[in-house]
Amino acid sequence: MTSPALPPQWFIRVAWRVHRGLYRISGGRFLWEPSNKRGYGALRLTTTGRTSGQERSVILGYLQDGPNLVTLAMNGWIEGHPAWWLNLQAQPEAVVRLDGEEPRPVRAHAAEGAEHDRLWAVWTAVNPKLDAYAATRTTVTPVVVLAPR
Repeated sequence: MTSPALPPQWFIRVAWRVHRGLYRISGGRFLWEPSNKRGYGALRLTTTGRTSGQERSVILGYLQDGPNLVTLAMNGWIEGHPAWWLNLQAQPEAVVRLDGEEPRPVRAHAAEGAEHDRLWAVWTAVNPKLDAYAATRTTVTPVVVLAPR
């Protein structure tokens, strides 16, 4: 399998800044799309900083899995885990915001075993290049389940 070409790290960082700026300017209207329209949607996750104790927010893609929301801790396909996942590992309670809904309190966990395999297969159905992107990193990409609490 040939690894897909990834944009340079600087481009990924700029794209995420633009993404956050569009969220702020539009109140989320440009980014929110229910997961049933294109296979995945966008959510805003607010965690507690593991060292600062302050609220930290990030916009993530998600899939709906029954009452759970499922995302990938991929860090823009660069090495290492994203800060929001490290925050959730230290404090799994968080809040999710979806367009037009009240904030949802959630508890995060990494999918393992059969749950991981099933959810990874759902993600690869949405993005067939997922396995190739994941192969560009030595860091394992956690499948993160955000369950209602």
